Formats: sequence, structure tokens, C-alpha cells
Amino acid sequence: MEILEIKQRIAYIDRLAASMQPCPKLLAYNKDVVHEKQMLFHKCLKKNRWVFGGNRSGKTECGAVEVVWLARGIHPFRENKPNISCWVVSLSTQVQRDVSQEKILSYLNPLWIEDVVMNVGSKSNMAAGVIDTLYIRNVFGGTSKIGFKSCDQGREKFQGTSLDFVWFDEEPPYEIYLEAKMRVIDRCGHIFGTMTPLKGLTWVYDQIYLNSANDPEVWHENMQWEDNPYLSADEINSLSQTLSSDELEARKYGRFSNFGGMVYSDFDENIHVIEPFNVPHEWYDMISIDPGLHNPLSAHWYAVDYDGNIYVIAEWFKANCSVEEHARAIHDICDRLGWPNRAGMVEALIDSAANQRTLASSKSVTELFYDYKILCNPKVDKDLFSGISRVKSYLKDLSGRVRLYIFSSCTNLIREFKSYFWSDKDVPFKRDDHALDELRYYIMSRPDAPKKRECVSIIARDKERKARRLRYGTK
Repeated sequence: MEILEIKQRIAYIDRLAASMQPCPKLLAYNKDVVHEKQMLFHKCLKKNRWVFGGNRSGKTECGAVEVVWLARGIHPFRENKPNISCWVVSLSTQVQRDVSQEKILSYLNPLWIEDVVMNVGSKSNMAAGVIDTLYIRNVFGGTSKIGFKSCDQGREKFQGTSLDFVWFDEEPPYEIYLEAKMRVIDRCGHIFGTMTPLKGLTWVYDQIYLNSANDPEVWHENMQWEDNPYLSADEINSLSQTLSSDELEARKYGRFSNFGGMVYSDFDENIHVIEPFNVPHEWYDMISIDPGLHNPLSAHWYAVDYDGNIYVIAEWFKANCSVEEHARAIHDICDRLGWPNRAGMVEALIDSAANQRTLASSKSVTELFYDYKILCNPKVDKDLFSGISRVKSYLKDLSGRVRLYIFSSCTNLIREFKSYFWSDKDVPFKRDDHALDELRYYIMSRPDAPKKRECVSIIARDKERKARRLRYGTK
């Protein structure tokens, strides 16, 4: 064997050994003390993940670790690859140096760095300068490339490269986000972002938080100060006292805010949104409809358990359909659920406006639905503020008890909860509220909130079941 070849092999073995050396900080990450929401982010396999977090909630930390895991080829939950190419995007070069760059370097063993290209400063003191590109030894023997970008460079600097992933540290301009999406298509790559929502209701609010396109690859999580196990209660209280209510929404809770804030500020997807399950037929209660032909018609199916908890278990939400098309869809969902009916006629609550006849028809919407075997009751309580108050009491009552749960399949109702804001006239914005309107009609039809029962006998529960079965004709 030639001496040169021997030297090359020794050098390769040395590099490989160096690449296997641990980084103490990376080893300790979420090991003894676990930040549950950071781990939810890492475990999510969707292609467009975002963390909306307050300052010091731990959002940037998990973004930096995600980059290092992927670049090193040691991600515990995703498929690992050699020779990864990625971008880390900050708002400016100064923010890059002070935040994302500093975090990434803290999770890298210097022996893992194959090479570095500097924009400003020297290789001997990377942390004090501005890095252009880091070349990282991948455990598969290849080299991964971490490129640092800043939004103030302009859109043109984000063109022409194929990437495995992009991390946005804080919210980028929309055009740069679009360019990044184009960069990951070739490699079936992904995007993730970590940000504090300080700019109001921007494109991120619409496309990511509300997921208005219902993209199955979009995922988000909110992190607040209480989620960070390293922040003490005293520190949280001290920080909270220095901020206004609007600032708290963004900087403590990582929430989007506008004018007077969210109408249903207690709505929490982690609590109120649940995965569908087989609901006992005895729980089935009522359908509620907000009519719309050119505007969306919203209908939901409601069930109530024996403790008075409401479950929203199915949804029909569509615009530009005839009453016949809506009725057919409603009957199809009823058939799928095994919803109770009498001689094929199903009952529903409906907005009283459905009683009005229009020039387009000699019959009202209520009458048209009756022709298609849907018996609509238009006698609903439409008082806006009383209805909002009642809905709030089901989201969380004075004792902190939650009594409203929504199946994750009811995407439009969930979206409307997140997009319902007070205007500067102390009324909610009249926009995207069709599902929330018929939710109010239904909840206002319910008796006053029952007290939580301490103990109910088996005999009493059996009587309730039999009463439900007699009412709905179920077996």
C-alpha cells in the first residue's frame, strides 16, 4: 500500500473519530428536564412546521437543535441523510450573529466543523463575526452545508439552490418564504419556523396559524413561558407585570393579536380539539345550521355526554350549493353517523333568517329544507353577547372546567375560533363566523350549565340512557 494512501486512510479515520465525539450541551438537551412542546415540534413529521412562542419560551432553542440534528444525520425522529444542504434565515445579519448563529454554534462540537466561510470576521473567532456557510461532518461520512441568510438581503439572494430544509428564525417577508418553498421542492424537503407574532395578522397568521388552505402538511404549536421548565414562577410573574395585555398575548403566550384581541382567548387547540372517537348514539343531541347559499352554509353535529360536556363530532361547510345539495350532504353525514331520524326526517336548529322568502324562490330556506326531510327549528336565541358569554363558559368555566370539545375533522369551526377578533367598536369582526354563529345557536338552546356531579349511581345513568334512546328512537 502506498504511503500516500495510508496517510489518506489515517486522516479519514481521524475525521470519522472526530465526528463521533459528543457535544455535552446537545447530549443534555431535553434529557433530565423535558420541554414537552419542544419535543412535539421535533416529533412532528410534517413538511411545514412552525412554533409561535413568546420571548424566552424555548422556541429558538428547538430550531437550532433541529438544524444540528439534521446536519449531523442524528435526528431521532426523522430519516437521516448524508450531505445535507440547508439555510438558516434571520431578519438581519446582526440578529443572525446574536441569535440563530450563536445557538447553533453552542450545540456543535468544534471538531465537527469541517470548514467555515465568513461574511464578516475571522474563522478563529466565528462567534464574533457573521458566518456565511458552515461545513459540518455528517456521521454517515459526508459533509453537510449550513448556509446563513438574512431577509434584508432581498428576494434575489434566495434563488437558484436546491435545499433539504430551511429554518426561519422569526417571520420572513412573504416573497422570501415563497422562494424558500421553491428551494426545497427538488429534494422533497421541508420548512420550519420559530417566531414571536409581533406583526399582527400577517400572511403567517392566515396561511400557517389558520391554515386557510387546509394544507395537511402545515402544523403549528404555541409555546408560552409556562411551557419552559427552566423559567421559574417568580420570573414569569415579574416579566408579566411589565407588559401590557396586548404585549402579553405575543411575548408571553405567542398568540396573534389585533385591536381588542381574540373573542375566545381561552380557546386552546391542545385542550379543546380532540381526535375523533366512536361516540355513543345516546349522546347524539342536535344539528345546528347557519344557512348560506352563496356564502358558506355551516352545519355541525353535536353530542352531549352524561356530565353535560359538548362534543362537536361532524361538519358540513360549503358555499355556492343549492338547498338540495346541502340537504343531500347533511343526510349522507347522518347516515354515516347513524344519526337518529323519524321516518327519514332529521331535526336541526337554524338561523331565523332562513324563514324569509326571497325573490329567487316562493319558499323560504326552512321550507325548502323541509321538502328534503330536514325539519329546521328557527326559534333560536341570536343575542350576540349572551351567546359569546355562554360559549366562553363552555370553553372554561369559573372553576377552570372545560366542557366543549371539537373533533379535529371540524377544521372550519377550529379556524373560526382562532380568527375571531374584537373590532375597535367593541363587537366582533363580522367575518368568517358562520360556524361560530350556529355554535352559539346550539349552546344557547342548552339548559344552564349543570353543576359537576360528584357521584351518579349506575341506576340513574341507566335511566338517562333509556330516556335518550326513547327520545331519539335508537336501540
